[in-house]
Amino acid sequence: MPVPSTRSRPKPAPTDVGPTLDLDRYVPAFVTFIANKLSNSATAFYQRQFGVNVTEWRIMSLLAIEPGIPASRICHVIGFDKGPVSRTLAGLEKRGLVSIRTDPNDGRTHSISLTAKGRTTHDKVIVAALERERRLLSCLSKDEREVLIDLLRRLHENLGAVTRGTEA
Repeated sequence: MPVPSTRSRPKPAPTDVGPTLDLDRYVPAFVTFIANKLSNSATAFYQRQFGVNVTEWRIMSLLAIEPGIPASRICHVIGFDKGPVSRTLAGLEKRGLVSIRTDPNDGRTHSISLTAKGRTTHDKVIVAALERERRLLSCLSKDEREVLIDLLRRLHENLGAVTRGTEA
């Protein structure tokens, strides 16, 4: 039988000692929670079905829209740091899903594109991605979806109000 510890455990702080967040109304937490749950479930599903994780999918989907862009553009659009993007691109290139070519005019810049294999994978994943989006938004009317997209776009455009000076 275990001996009870003689050390006292820290007592939780009283609940009436200052402000707390209402997580049902605090927008940054709400957006983060939704994004985390969407990303985690997408990674599990995409990995199982298509052999790519959600970060790889985000990069591949951007390359389908903007073929031949440099890694800096990928970082800017999807909001990832250079390190994770570089590692992800190296893995995608190793698996034959992307092609990375050095710009002949500037050896420091690379042009990144989907390969035929990458495009085939993209074309399979996008069907599942659009179906996941359809199911997520199925609780909203068409007008509500348009309002949501407009509000999200406005928040995205206003990010500078909280990120200025914090970007590397």
